[in-house]
Amino acid sequence: MKQILNRLINHDQLTKTESREVLVNISEGKYNSNQIAAFLTVYMMRSITVEELEGFRDALLDLCLAVDFSDYNAIDLCGTGGDGKDTFNISTLSSFVTAGAGVNVTKHGNYGVSSVSGSSNVMEHLGIKFSNNKDFLKRSMDEIGMCVLHAPLFHPAMKNVAPIRRELGVKTFFNMLGPMVNPAFPSNQLVGVFDLELARMYGYLYQKGDKKFTILHALDGYDEISLTGATKAITNQTELMLTASDFGVSKHQQSDIYGGDSVAASAKIFIDVISGKGTAPQNNVVCANAGMAIATVKELTPKEGFEQAKESLLSGKAKEKLDKLIALSS
Repeated sequence: MKQILNRLINHDQLTKTESREVLVNISEGKYNSNQIAAFLTVYMMRSITVEELEGFRDALLDLCLAVDFSDYNAIDLCGTGGDGKDTFNISTLSSFVTAGAGVNVTKHGNYGVSSVSGSSNVMEHLGIKFSNNKDFLKRSMDEIGMCVLHAPLFHPAMKNVAPIRRELGVKTFFNMLGPMVNPAFPSNQLVGVFDLELARMYGYLYQKGDKKFTILHALDGYDEISLTGATKAITNQTELMLTASDFGVSKHQQSDIYGGDSVAASAKIFIDVISGKGTAPQNNVVCANAGMAIATVKELTPKEGFEQAKESLLSGKAKEKLDKLIALSS
């Protein structure tokens, strides 16, 4: 590691193979916590390269506990986090709305590291229990059309990194990797990223694969469609700029989608929205993101996806998915 750190500090770059090897070595406990922290810190000081990101991703996918849901044509809705915006749990809510619209979802998530409430924090607060039991997950997919994949249960290789990430408390390149390492290898992906450079890198890596994808970055910094301004979207076929008018709604203020300062506050917003008691901006931002997920799988326009998402939310179908998942967990 000393040699690797010296190279990185001198602005050298790792090859894809070297990057993969470093992550495998971390998983095998070959480096101490100070070395790992230094390694993570380097990538806060300089941009990661496509080769490095690809190597890190390949290592985590090789080392994960994979579950085969290839028959379900599922989608994952996942943001990198790290945008520093402290919104409510938009992508998690959007996942239930997407499932309510009849699209299978394999939701990959984790506890918040740089945010107040990550996907796993709010779901755990609501009574959803996490499992990596394949029979349970298959039952969840068959009965609900959705399953929750809590990242630490599927990436045991990362047990040496988790406490260091928690102690650092800021975004690291693991934020960039989260959406790319879903252990169910979904056929479709809606991913939000915290900057435009990363959106381009994701686009380049996803173009090399065979999944349908939409990558999102709101130009005012959100890792999802915020409806507070324009959002860049990159798909298999095209690049486009999305605004609130593309969904037939008006632009919102940043304060409209704030998530509160605790997990309990985020969970309250979550329940309000999924129960049909959300504000218009909250509902719209959830349906815009769910709508893009639905549009990605079904090859619809953003507005058509939005309308299906709205129907799922306001009819109670999304809430039904949540209730069934909580019941199955218990």
